[in-house]
Amino acid sequence: MARCQISARHHVRRPLPDGVRRRVTHKIRHSLERSRHSLGRPAQKGAPLPKLKTLLSNPATVWHRICVPTWYGHKQDKELEITSDIAIWYRPGNTPATIRWVLVRDPEDRRDPQAFFSTDVTLQPAEIVAFFVRRWQVEVTFAETRAHLGVETQRQWSDKAIARTTPALLGLYSLITLWAGDLLNSASSPYAAAWYRKTHLTFSDAIGAVRFSLWVGDISSHSPPDRQRNKIPPDRFVRMAQALCFAA
Repeated sequence: MARCQISARHHVRRPLPDGVRRRVTHKIRHSLERSRHSLGRPAQKGAPLPKLKTLLSNPATVWHRICVPTWYGHKQDKELEITSDIAIWYRPGNTPATIRWVLVRDPEDRRDPQAFFSTDVTLQPAEIVAFFVRRWQVEVTFAETRAHLGVETQRQWSDKAIARTTPALLGLYSLITLWAGDLLNSASSPYAAAWYRKTHLTFSDAIGAVRFSLWVGDISSHSPPDRQRNKIPPDRFVRMAQALCFAA
């Protein structure tokens, strides 16, 4: 049985400690209702619930099938099996938090089972899973902006300079994406090395197409009408420009 790991946390009202994202050994407990005849300090937690990973092999676990509209790998309408409940998350030294936990497994066994927590217990389990999948687009945006435009690698010493530069680079990312939408279409092939084949266009293809449009168009538009014979054949010049677009 694959080891079930907590992979995400949907932060709504108050954060849970960082450790809750790394493993499923943290205890979740029943909520406790205090009797009016009880004496002493009120208890903050109830009896511990079974570890989430034990639910995977428990035949008494009730699984419900849901359909997630968007999934990894550009897949649509992904079917998942989930089980969920509301409990108390408790860790010594922290105030107990009411959470909704969602345990997810893939009927196709392409991904390991995962658990998700939310401090907003009004959310439906399918919404919590959808929020987690949606965060991937945000992470990819920041990763591509860092790799190609230098976000978080600026060498300014002033906080104000960084505060000015980062929004400008994110705006440049949006500009390149919109411009590439006019230059690329569904028939465009992604640029890839011989040892790494890509099946979909990425931001590197977008920035390469914009560079090629700027470089080749600028050189051609400023060429004099009575220019001498080209020493570099046009097709070779285009291949050189394309190589430099993705190497820059």
